[in-house]
Amino acid sequence: MSAPASTIEEAVQAALATVDDPEIRRPITDLGMVRSATVDASGVVQVGLLLTVAGCPLRDKLRADITAAVSAVPGVTGVEIDFGVMSQEQRQELQSRLRGGATPEPVIPFAQPGSRTRVYAVASGKGGVGKSSVTVNLAAALAARGLSVGVVDADIYGHSVPRMLGADGKPTRVEDMIMPPQAHGVKVISIGMFTAGNAAVVWRGPMLHRALQQFLADVYWGDLDVLLLDLPPGTGDVAISLAQLLPNAEILVVTTPQTAAAEVAERAGAIALQTHQRLVGVVENMSWLELPTGERMEIFGAGGGATVAESLSRAVGAEVPLLGQVPLDTRVREAGDAGRPVVLEAPEAPASVALRQVADRLAVRRESLIGKPLGLRPSSR
Repeated sequence: MSAPASTIEEAVQAALATVDDPEIRRPITDLGMVRSATVDASGVVQVGLLLTVAGCPLRDKLRADITAAVSAVPGVTGVEIDFGVMSQEQRQELQSRLRGGATPEPVIPFAQPGSRTRVYAVASGKGGVGKSSVTVNLAAALAARGLSVGVVDADIYGHSVPRMLGADGKPTRVEDMIMPPQAHGVKVISIGMFTAGNAAVVWRGPMLHRALQQFLADVYWGDLDVLLLDLPPGTGDVAISLAQLLPNAEILVVTTPQTAAAEVAERAGAIALQTHQRLVGVVENMSWLELPTGERMEIFGAGGGATVAESLSRAVGAEVPLLGQVPLDTRVREAGDAGRPVVLEAPEAPASVALRQVADRLAVRRESLIGKPLGLRPSSR
């Protein structure tokens, strides 16, 4: 427990230390953003604050948070904030600080030894099975549990995550580091944030690989508990690049009950045999429609998710569980179009319950203790 501030100036500094940068989620005092903080004879505090970029989209948020924190200090009668902009040297220093100062070159933090971030690649054999809806709602459900969550919209051609998550902000660049927008407590990055309007992306494999690499290395994700990647359908370039960049990623396969969809989903999951990645499980989406009478109408058939799970279990020689069955619900579509995931908008909906149950299973991390110090010491005699 820290000692109480002995002067109003020290109390103001302590108050500023409680204000986090909205993008980086670290105290502004630790980031070198506070240029000065003085108190005049009448009790008015003048704060000089350095923004990372001139057009910082969260200037008003910073103003409100600083004013609220400093105004609570006894003896303060007013708060005035003078915004400035970091110099190139200051931005480079901030970038080095965020990267730990060990290396100026961007690296993929989730691929480093000792990374505690659990990485899930959400895959499907074909489009239209609701893979992005599942990704977005799992991210929102995990964040609602108090976890730090990020989403990479790796479906370069069919990017839809920003709309479905309600992430309408633009990334902020600090030198060659990108600060991702956030929505519902989830950090998200997508190629759609860098294109004009609804422009199509027409890229070949090498450019797709480079884009995915930048999303993972150049974006400042902070300390994530979970990273979800919404992959494009099939087993193409992005899936191969992911295996190279994040060999520790675990694959989550999404399918519908339909036999044709299940067969294609098996192929998407079987790529793990070639990339030596772990299959974490299968989610069956659009499993049935619950009628007002309480009956279930199986519009797309039945059993596809279980079939995929059993087939992949045989192929890899280990259990690949069916993690959940998500019923059809118009609220999933309506909430996605409105940018508010159904697990938040209608938490009582059967689809929301099923998705939260899947998130609960993904949130549990089983780690081996092999090679890890247990903190034990011999007792003295």
